Amino acid sequence: MRGKIRANMYIFDQTFPEYNAKKFILDFFKDPNVLNTLKMFTKAGEWQLLGQPAHDVRIEQLNTNILSLEFFDRLFNNKIIREQGHIKKCIEEYKDEFIISDELRKVLIMDEFDSYDIFSDNDRKEFIFHLFKHFCLGGQVCQYEDDVQPYLDVTKSVYKEVISVQKDAESQTIQVVSPVFKIEALNENGKKFYPSRTAYEQDFAYIIIDPIKRHVIILSNFYEGPSFFE
Repeated sequence: MRGKIRANMYIFDQTFPEYNAKKFILDFFKDPNVLNTLKMFTKAGEWQLLGQPAHDVRIEQLNTNILSLEFFDRLFNNKIIREQGHIKKCIEEYKDEFIISDELRKVLIMDEFDSYDIFSDNDRKEFIFHLFKHFCLGGQVCQYEDDVQPYLDVTKSVYKEVISVQKDAESQTIQVVSPVFKIEALNENGKKFYPSRTAYEQDFAYIIIDPIKRHVIILSNFYEGPSFFE
């Protein structure tokens, strides 16, 4: 993912209407400042400006309820990760565009795996789960870690960097105030063109909106496809 993952920040000057998030995001992808600064990675291996405005967007709002890496303790409790943090290996097999050689990746993407359901459907809608999954699956040429800690560390670092929190005045608990959406921008023919024209799991774009500070972060990655298919 090195060199292919990007984060861009933009400022907006209006109130964010969460009830009409799709219009806000569509307007974002029509804004001249965005079109002239937001980039996507081409198959030719170059970054180019978005250029064209979106005619429509697909959005999926994710959950942001998690504030601790204890969310991932179930990986240890179910022996997917050994006590010292080592990832349990398995016989190599293929799932879509991925080579699966350990039980961590089985839990993440193989719904037929016995331990898949240690994360519920709602758990899998958490933004932090999406980040962890992306970092574990990696890029086109990926040397997988034998230990889970690097994946947890980078997940925590990015999550803390892009979301905003505040203390609730009544409960005095910390809450995430940034809505997060997984997004795809569509052209006039209804075809996806951003974050890319392909449908790989690791082609992704998320928009994280801070309604208080009024800034938007776009976190995106371009995946060129599995190297073993070339």
